[in-house]
Amino acid sequence: MPLATITLKRDRSSDQRRAIADAVHAALVDSIGIPPDDRFQVVSSQFDDVIYDPSYLGIARTDDLVMIQIHLSTGRRVAQKKALFARIAANLGRLGIRPEDVLVTLVEIARENWSFGHGLATYADAAPPHLAETARPLA
Repeated sequence: MPLATITLKRDRSSDQRRAIADAVHAALVDSIGIPPDDRFQVVSSQFDDVIYDPSYLGIARTDDLVMIQIHLSTGRRVAQKKALFARIAANLGRLGIRPEDVLVTLVEIARENWSFGHGLATYADAAPPHLAETARPLA
């Protein structure tokens, strides 16, 4: 259900891009219960098209910056989101990416706004099993 867009400031090998994508997906599975086969990601290197403040909020960033935007259904608790942010930074840290160079944003989307194919509003009538406990009925 999540759609992750991973934007890299500098070019990386295909193996490095895949390892970064794997690390982000593992964090989603481990911290907020995304099913392992629910994987949709776009990874791109943007070079000069990525503009960022190298010291916003007193955080020293470098051109190793990894910007991650995750679109996901509403319904996660703040504690789950904090766990996700920490797990992403830890997983990327194992790849040599400094936590200062990891920027993550979550974009929460109402369940009825997803279509995974066939022109259907996939989750409009019922929450997916991994969200059933937090789901509210849709009007």
